[in-house]
Amino acid sequence: MDEFAAKVLAWYRSHGRHGLPWQVRDPYVRWLAEVMLQQTTVTAVIPYFQRFMAAFPNVQALARASQDEVLAQWAGLGYYARARHLHAAARLIVERHADGFPRTAEAWAALPGVGPSTAAAIVAFAFEVPAPILDANARRVLSRYHAVTGRDGRAQRKLWAHARDHTPALDVAAYTQAIMDLGALVCRKAPDCAVCPIAQGCAFEGKDTPPVRRPRPERAVFMAVIHDPDRGVLLVRRPPHGIWGGLWSLPESAELTSLPAVVAALGLAGRLGTACAPIRHAFTHFRLSITPVPIEQVSPRHDVAKGRDAMWYKGGGPGPGMPAPIRRLLTDYLEVP
Repeated sequence: MDEFAAKVLAWYRSHGRHGLPWQVRDPYVRWLAEVMLQQTTVTAVIPYFQRFMAAFPNVQALARASQDEVLAQWAGLGYYARARHLHAAARLIVERHADGFPRTAEAWAALPGVGPSTAAAIVAFAFEVPAPILDANARRVLSRYHAVTGRDGRAQRKLWAHARDHTPALDVAAYTQAIMDLGALVCRKAPDCAVCPIAQGCAFEGKDTPPVRRPRPERAVFMAVIHDPDRGVLLVRRPPHGIWGGLWSLPESAELTSLPAVVAALGLAGRLGTACAPIRHAFTHFRLSITPVPIEQVSPRHDVAKGRDAMWYKGGGPGPGMPAPIRRLLTDYLEVP
């Protein structure tokens, strides 16, 4: 163990995060947590993790579930491709690893949605396999300590080399959590260098190279609100890939004038009502403006929802997997709980 790892571990034992609900040796638990924690904070993940574990307590339960059931538990956490990949990987694990779970980072990285750093964290936490990680927190610590700038391939190779050099052969699970915690709690975007255990020897000079920030493009959609007093609101399933892939949403169109054709394609006829005030939702790469448009005088051909890709939703209970802004829209505009 080098001096860097020893100092990080000593700090972790006194100041790191202990007692998180996924800090166990169960590979299923560690895998689920690592996937949920991708681009999401610990605080945000904990309630979703607990609900997900209650619904799918083991990999067999997750593999048996339908995608709708999985997405319903994930709804609101965002980055829904993670849930779809998790579900697909669970089925592959049950199919290919009947005797348990993969035990190497390479085998984990071959599964959907598991990159090299996530794979390394899983085997380190579950099996104490010495495997270097380079998640966002570890990357920030190592890039500052070793003065590695840029995000190109050369910088990535340098950081992976440093990660390998510092990863100890023993106490690897504790070290992996330690460097994650150091980046999350001390070496933040605005770092607290005065309490950092590796400040001595660190090349960081108190200022990062400012990232190039480009304005996020704006997109707008119009969504048809087809409300039947007896049956609820008509939802349609989104395509399996892309933003909100596989989730349930409202029929939509990029142009208001095209919305009647979208409604007609569902086998319904109706008149556009007065558009409601738009709601806005920010994604990583763009901002979305959603304008709900009530459809009035809808024809009584309600057999439209008998297909697999349309349903009537009355509210109550957890409901199907819906994007957070759509659930909020139903609450705000229709008083659907």
